[in-house]
Amino acid sequence: SQQRLEKLAAQDPLKFEKDKIKGAIRTDFILSAEIVAITLGIVAEAPLLNQVLVLSGIALVVTVGVYGLVGVIVKIDDLGYWLAEKSSALMQALGKGLLIIAPWLMKALSIVGTLAMFLVGGGIVVHGIAPLHHAIEHFAGQQSAVVAMILPTVLNLILGFIIGGIVVLGVKAVAKIRGQAH
Repeated sequence: SQQRLEKLAAQDPLKFEKDKIKGAIRTDFILSAEIVAITLGIVAEAPLLNQVLVLSGIALVVTVGVYGLVGVIVKIDDLGYWLAEKSSALMQALGKGLLIIAPWLMKALSIVGTLAMFLVGGGIVVHGIAPLHHAIEHFAGQQSAVVAMILPTVLNLILGFIIGGIVVLGVKAVAKIRGQAH
């Protein structure tokens, strides 16, 4: 535990913090775009005023809720440092506990968040292609109850992985081309 604290203290705190914030912002942007796409799909048939009001409300909730929560999570290690320096043994223990779980929490959230992005992204694509959506629903309906419940989610996730992989390859190809051009 003490070695972990010393290792964390030896890092360049500004670079470490910037990297964490950059990753959180990128993830939040993708999540926000997915939420807007889902919301637009839900209110697509509503009058324009209703669409604007619903999207504005969702944007407000997402901004305050998601970014606020991410801000707290990103700063959990700072809270841990602050508590670890208190005179109370209980506060020190709590601070050290936060410092121990913070990297695990960040790693778990990055994995869960990545899976969620693939799942939601795949779901958006599936729902956007009506014949594919209906084919998946039809196929799932022919399976046992448990499989019928899980199958669309798994297929959305797989499609999300495929599309995500294609996007990553495209981004790398563009970066490579730009690198050769300079």
